[in-house]
Parts: sequence; C-alpha cells; structure tokens
Amino acid sequence: MIHSRKNLRSAQLIPVAALIIFSTTAHAGPPFQTDDPDPVAYHHFEMYAFAASDSTGKNGGGTGLQIPAYEMNYGVVPNVQLHLILPLTATFPPGGGAVEYGLGDTEVGAKIRLVKEMKCVPEVGIFPFFELPSGNAGKSLGVGKTWYRIPLWLQKSWGPEEHQWTTYGGGGEAIVPEDGYKNWPFAGWLVQRQLNKKITLGAELFGHGAEGDAATSTGASTMLDVGGIYEIKDGFDILFAAGRSIYGQPETYAYLSLYWTWGPKDASESANPRGSKMLAVLTRISAH
Repeated sequence: MIHSRKNLRSAQLIPVAALIIFSTTAHAGPPFQTDDPDPVAYHHFEMYAFAASDSTGKNGGGTGLQIPAYEMNYGVVPNVQLHLILPLTATFPPGGGAVEYGLGDTEVGAKIRLVKEMKCVPEVGIFPFFELPSGNAGKSLGVGKTWYRIPLWLQKSWGPEEHQWTTYGGGGEAIVPEDGYKNWPFAGWLVQRQLNKKITLGAELFGHGAEGDAATSTGASTMLDVGGIYEIKDGFDILFAAGRSIYGQPETYAYLSLYWTWGPKDASESANPRGSKMLAVLTRISAH
C-alpha cells in the first residue's frame, strides 16, 4: 500500500483465496500488489517509471499518490535481486485541506529465491525490504522511522510458453517500530495468462490489516484488482492495473508504469562474463 500518512495499526489477517482468471508471464509483481519469488536474471536490470494510487477517501485516511516514482532491480548474483524505489509522494486529506507533495520514504530490499520451480515443485522465495524515513513525516509524506516487510512468496507456471498460465502469492507481516504504530499482516494471490506475444492479463485478491487512524488504509480490506502488460517491443512494456475492495473498508488501487529490462543477451556471458569474453578473443585469434 502507499503509506502517505502517519499511523499504522495491526489487525487480523484477511483470508485470501486463489482467483482463476486471466494473467501475466514476462515479469511478476508490478502492476499488482501481490509479489512473486522470481528474481531478476543475473547481471540484468529492470526499471519501472510509475504512478500508483491508494485511496480510502472520506471513509478513511484520504488518498496517497506516488507520481513520479522509480523502481530499479538488479540481479547481483544468481537467485538474488537487489531492489530500490524512489518515490515522489502526494497526500490528499480525507476532508479536503492542503495537499502535501515531496520525496516519500525510500524502499530498499533483496529478493532471494530459495527453491527453483520444477515439474511438481513451486518456486519459493522471500522478499524482505525496509522503508527508509526519507519522507517528511510532519507533512504526512513518510512514517518517520524505518519500518519493514517480511513476506514469503510461491509461484507455479504451466502450459506452452506463448500462452502460459502463472499463479503466485503468499503473504507476510509489516513491522513498524515507531511510537503509535503497530504491525499489520498482508496476503495475496494472483492468476495470470499470456494471451499472445504482446498481451498478458491477470487478476488478484489482496488483503491487508488495518494500518491505523492516520494511514491511508485506516481499516482492514480485501481487494480485487485486474490488470496486464502490453509489450511495445522486446524489453519495453506498459503495465497497468486497477481495483477496489470487495470486503472491509472501501478502498481503491491504481497503477500505471513504463518498464524496461536489459542485460547480457548470451546466457553464458551472464553466468561468466569474463570467461565468455576470453573465449570470444581466443576464437578470433584462432580464426586468423
């Protein structure tokens, strides 16, 4: 969620069921709130330039908007991805009043794959991250102290590559060690399918506990979100999603981004770039 205001409180975990509907394959996580255990390939980069909105309006803490915001992921070693989000954040109070805008809290983390997917075994990973207090809490642009999320995610795919189905989900706990803040749980599940070479569609159920009287999400909510990916060209996509709560506090979610990915095209170069380059040099010498 977008934590644009100042308090978070715990609540009981909202049960989340799998939803059988269309989906996404090229990359998981964005544009959805549910994440996946699949890290970026070794020595590859991902970048998202995005806008995201979370709103409870007059029924809660108002609206939090990240625009523009930037996400960068890097496959630092096999099965491990480093993660960074730098957002500019706007907050809209529920009863009107002054809108605040500025740098929000900075998100840093690492996605670690613990188990690779096999025929009868799902992929399993963790994605712990923490929010650094770079946003001004006095202006409702941040929490005011470093806080953490600790999730566990699972994923399984099936079917031909160009029409592949993928499902992933899991959950965890947000830990907020700040005066007046309490921990809150979250969980989600997504089903997605690649319709053709260009278009992927998906849907998720995502639930979270109450986050506090001064947070955007003041109460617990279970949300239904739908979205997808449109490939403009290889390595460059448009991602989109939107949804609202179907149980609990009224809440809406929206996400739109441009996505780039790049890195070594040769798998052997990615795994051993120095060795690959040396082999290429020796090949050229032998050819002469």
